Amino acid sequence: MTRCRPCEDEAVTLEELDPFDLPDWVGEGSVVWVIDGRVTEGRVTEGSLSGHLLAGRLSGTSGEELPCDLMAVDEAYPAPVIDEAARTRVHQTWRHGQVLLLSRDGRATVAVPGTSWTAERVLEALTRLARAVGADPGGWSVRLALGSPRR
Repeated sequence: MTRCRPCEDEAVTLEELDPFDLPDWVGEGSVVWVIDGRVTEGRVTEGSLSGHLLAGRLSGTSGEELPCDLMAVDEAYPAPVIDEAARTRVHQTWRHGQVLLLSRDGRATVAVPGTSWTAERVLEALTRLARAVGADPGGWSVRLALGSPRR
C-alpha cells in the first residue's frame, strides 16, 4: 500500500491490483475505454488529456462498465503523485513492456511513467493493459473527445 498526492484534504490510498482480479469480460471480448475527463482537485472535468490523472471507464459489449483511470506518475508539483518506491516500480514495469495496475480508492488505475498524456501514450497504456488481462489488444478501442469542453 502506498499513498498518493491528496486530491482534496485526505491522501488517496493505492494498492497493487492483479489484472486477473478484474471481471472476466475485460479479457474475453471487445472492450472500449472511454475518457470521462481529467481529475482536478478531486473533481472530474470534461475533455482534455491535460493533467496527470484521467478519469475513464472500460465498457464491454453487453453494457458492462468498470471505472478505470490513467495516472501519469512523475508529476511532482506541488507534491509527488505517488511515493518514490511506487514510482520506481511503475518505471521498472514499463521498461519491461508491461503496465502496473493499481487500485486507487477502489478504482482500477493504470500507472504509467510521465507527467501528462498524449493520445499515443493513452493507446500504449491500454494496449499493455489488454495484454496484462490476456486479451487481444486488437479487440480493444479507445474513445477520446475532440475539442475543448463547452463553456
